[in-house]
Amino acid sequence: MPFMRAIRISEFGGTEKLKLQTKVDIPTPGRDEVLIKVSAAGINPVDTYIRSGTFSSRPGLPYTPGFDAAGIVEDVGSEVTEFKKGDRVYTLQTVSGAYAEYTTAKTTYVGHLDEKLTFNQGAAIGIPYCTAVKALHFRDQSRPAETVLIHGASGAVGIASVQIAKAYGLRVIGTAGTKEGMDLVEKTGADLVFNHREEGYIQAIQDAVGGVDIVLEMLANVNLEKDLDLINFRGRIMVIGSRRSIKFNPRVMMSKESTITGVSAFKATEAEFREMHSLLRAGQRLGWLKPKISKVYPLEDAGTAQHDVINNQGTLGKLVLDTTC
Repeated sequence: MPFMRAIRISEFGGTEKLKLQTKVDIPTPGRDEVLIKVSAAGINPVDTYIRSGTFSSRPGLPYTPGFDAAGIVEDVGSEVTEFKKGDRVYTLQTVSGAYAEYTTAKTTYVGHLDEKLTFNQGAAIGIPYCTAVKALHFRDQSRPAETVLIHGASGAVGIASVQIAKAYGLRVIGTAGTKEGMDLVEKTGADLVFNHREEGYIQAIQDAVGGVDIVLEMLANVNLEKDLDLINFRGRIMVIGSRRSIKFNPRVMMSKESTITGVSAFKATEAEFREMHSLLRAGQRLGWLKPKISKVYPLEDAGTAQHDVINNQGTLGKLVLDTTC
C-alpha cells in the first residue's frame, strides 16, 4: 500500500502537537471528490484554533490539519465530471487535511488554477479570496463607486479584498501596521493607505474621505468601535475575523442605521461556490488575481508556521507550507 508524508495531530494543544509522519495512507477520493497531489498548503489562523482545541467544533483524533491546498489532480471520484487527472487546482477545504503530500476534497470547494500562478500562490487563493468574494459580493452586495475600508489590508484576506474591490470598481482605503505593509497595500491598488498603529489614524481617514460605506474587518475585537465611528449612514461592517468577545454601544448603530454582518466562506451555498470559482478563474485569466506569499516553510516546520500566523508583527500576505520538500 502506498504511503505519504503528512502532519498528524493526536491530541489537542500547542504547536508541539503537530507531528510529521512518513507512513500515512494515501486517501481514496469519494464519488464526488478529487485526490490532489499537494504542492503547497496554506496556513490560516483557524488552523491554530482547531489544533488548540478551542474552536467551536473539533475533528476526530488523530487528524491532518489544513484547509487551503494547491496541486495536481491525481484521481477523481466516480461522479466527478468537471475535473480530470492532471488538472492544476486549488481548494479552500479538504476532507483528509491539507498538510500532506496528498489530500482529498469535494469538488464544491475546488477551482482550476491558471498556469500564470505558482502552486504557492494557488494555496493562497481558497480561503482568502473566497472570503473576500463572500464579503463584498454575497453578504454586502457592494456597488461600484462605493468606498470600502479594509482594516488589516496587508494580510492574505486583505490583499484579496483590495484586488477584488478594485475589480468591482470600488474606492479602496486600506490599513496596515508597518511601512512594508502599507507599501504592499498601496502597490496592490488601494487608493489611500493608513497605519493603524499610529495615533489619530481614524481622524486622518475621516479628514481624507469623511466616512466609508463598507468596512471589511479582520480584527473586530480591536477595531469594531472605530468602524462604527467611521461608517456612513446605513453603512455596512463585514466582520471577517475576531479573536475574543467585545462590548460596544449599539446606539451608534441606531443613529446611523448601520449593520454588522458576520462572514464565513465555508457557509456559502453550492451555487455561491460555483460563482466564486468562476469569478476567481476570470481574475486569474485577466491578471488581477495575484496572491502575495509572505513566507514558505517546509512541511516539517508546520509548527513554526502556525506560531507565526498568530504571532506576526506585521502581516505581508500568506504563509504557505511546501509539501514537496
